[in-house]
Amino acid sequence: MSDDLAARIDRLESLDTIRQLPAKYALALDMRDMDAMVGLFPVDVRVGKETSGREALRAYLDETMRVQFNGTSHHIGGHIIEFDDPDHARGIVYSKNEHETGPEWVIMQMMYVDDYERIDGRWYFRRRLPLYWYATDLNKPPIGDRKMRWPGREPYEGGFHELFPSWREFWARGGAPEGPVPEPAPLDQFINRMRGTAEAPRVRVR
Repeated sequence: MSDDLAARIDRLESLDTIRQLPAKYALALDMRDMDAMVGLFPVDVRVGKETSGREALRAYLDETMRVQFNGTSHHIGGHIIEFDDPDHARGIVYSKNEHETGPEWVIMQMMYVDDYERIDGRWYFRRRLPLYWYATDLNKPPIGDRKMRWPGREPYEGGFHELFPSWREFWARGGAPEGPVPEPAPLDQFINRMRGTAEAPRVRVR
């Protein structure tokens, strides 16, 4: 087998494995299997600024799921995956979620901005950054600003558009752009082309 063919097969296998990570994440989260959940991350996963490791992540997720939600269901949407090298990749995953939280049924639209890493032949989430468009009671459409509307909390912004400058640029220019259309982004550069130099926003996650 040529080196080129071996690399192409490895890429296809990696794509398939990475695509399953968000689905496994959703199933483990919704079934409250915290051991299965944290097994999707490397042993040195960062948990906030002060702690790291799977045990710390398990404790954080256990508390979050126990305090905030009676039940959840996460529905995975489109998934873009791009590679930095054979063992490092990044992705964008859409997710539409439902939450039973006390007397309210909260629906949510969001995306995850992911970093993936292959360690000892196995792909993991290195990092997941959640960006939220809205969260609201099923019977209360989230029209207007501050669409994150959890029961008993002040509404806030979820950072859904903050990573991609095109959102603000679109509304700022007031009409179609001028000049020629640029060439499509090179392979594995679609996300980077859209993101530009935008920094990851700080987002409240619970």
